[in-house]
Amino acid sequence: MFKFNQLTTFVAVGALVLGLASCKKENKTAGSTPTPPTPTVVEGTYAGGELGTTFNNTQTAYEDPTPATVQAGLSTQFKYGEYFFERTYTQNNEPFNGLGPLYIRSSCIACHPGYGHGMRMNRYRADDWGNGYLLVFTDRNDTYLSSYTGMPQTKAVAPFKAPLDETKIQINWLSYTDEWGNQFADGETYSLTYPEVYIPEDAFYVPLEVGGNPIPYSDFVCRLESTIGIYGTGLIDAIPDDSLKAQYQKEFNDGYMQNGINPGMWAGNDWAPTGLYGNTDHPKRYTYALTRGPLQDAPGANAIWNITNVTHRTKMGHYMTGAYALKASQDPDVQAEFYNYFPQYNLTGNVENDIYNYLMMNDQIPAEMKVPEMKDEDYVNFMVWHRGLAVPAARNLDDPEVQRGRELFSSLGCAYCHRPSWETGDDVFTDPAGFFETADPRLPRYPHQKIWPYSDYIQHKLHMENDIRTGWCRTTPLWGRGLSAICTGSSDRLHDCRAQTVIEAIMWHGNPQSDARRTVEKFRELSKSDRDAVVKFIEAI
Repeated sequence: MFKFNQLTTFVAVGALVLGLASCKKENKTAGSTPTPPTPTVVEGTYAGGELGTTFNNTQTAYEDPTPATVQAGLSTQFKYGEYFFERTYTQNNEPFNGLGPLYIRSSCIACHPGYGHGMRMNRYRADDWGNGYLLVFTDRNDTYLSSYTGMPQTKAVAPFKAPLDETKIQINWLSYTDEWGNQFADGETYSLTYPEVYIPEDAFYVPLEVGGNPIPYSDFVCRLESTIGIYGTGLIDAIPDDSLKAQYQKEFNDGYMQNGINPGMWAGNDWAPTGLYGNTDHPKRYTYALTRGPLQDAPGANAIWNITNVTHRTKMGHYMTGAYALKASQDPDVQAEFYNYFPQYNLTGNVENDIYNYLMMNDQIPAEMKVPEMKDEDYVNFMVWHRGLAVPAARNLDDPEVQRGRELFSSLGCAYCHRPSWETGDDVFTDPAGFFETADPRLPRYPHQKIWPYSDYIQHKLHMENDIRTGWCRTTPLWGRGLSAICTGSSDRLHDCRAQTVIEAIMWHGNPQSDARRTVEKFRELSKSDRDAVVKFIEAI
């Protein structure tokens, strides 16, 4: 059902109360009308600006449409698009059809409980609710395996076999003790834990390869990355490219970060070739690894395809590696059943060739058989929903303790990376796939808004134990995270959910080589009441 903006409701009720009150009192000053006081809104309350903020702070806070979506008359489209995020996909039941042949999850919401951050898990099972973990396969040089997709799949539809047997994946949570013994000077303690993943060699269906060349099992590395909240992604898309460029130039010039700026993104006075997305001039701004942008080919548009393997007109091939297609096409078990499940793909009578051609969706498949599994109208609605998700308003910013925490957040240096606010531009978005026209009226827009995501959208290094791939990690936006426990059932933070509290997340920034080292040192010098104030502020935004 549709959700209502609580601020609007409050204002309407307030107006009614004032109106009733005026009926009970005589106006003792002839010719004058009392003017009700204008409520003061603390700066930053409208986290997504007036066009992108919801005042819902219940368990559905991450799910509301933005005011811009409603004002554009797109509420119905938003609701229809939401269905494609929440429903479970199957092979044949329209409109939620097209699952497989390989997949990571059978629904999008399975990775984003309550539309938020994935939950900490003690095992890897694709069907476990709240498991937002994506596997990251590399060699010891942090190079992605070429025989597995960038987000490895653990599920398959018959007659195919999963590239990896997920029942053999082990997630082990290990304790870590920092140089301060996990204790503040006043005696307060905290816990630090991190995951290590073990996958036995016999769990792999597809050989381990990098650049098409086999690697020994001893060189294989697996890490975990959790999904993050998807609310407000349309607002991030509306930040001008020039503003992002200026932020990179500023941080590069001031030399504040001891690890500098990722040379793969920034060349010193302009973008590095890999810092721009595809065939566009847009800098990357999505995912921990900054692999995607703009939104029209970023988290949702891409994920609806590679998570479920449901095709749409901008993504017509299967999310698949040639190594898997070759292995499956030569598998006697798959060969024996393929025509029973896919009789329409008996195109040559050579079952090995037909399997391979089907999986790769190559030129051997007639054009008339390459029909998008998601209809264009459904894809448009899905993108209305994705671009139309609001950000929850910040809460209790007028609380004196929260205000003190806000001041400390800035003075400690947290606000350097977690930049509080941005101004959106004209929001004349583009679509690299050409499905949507520039500034397409079918999608909501957010021009000239002051938004408060608390991120610089630049990668930094924290040098954590069993770190993220390459060590470079985009500053995660903090907006709305204080509602995570209500909306998702957990408050897990950082890229692999290693931090279960704000304090743990902060202290994982404290390695001597970390870009945030000086900030953590200052945080440790605070009294407990001041540390609590910082936490309360972070939970409020």
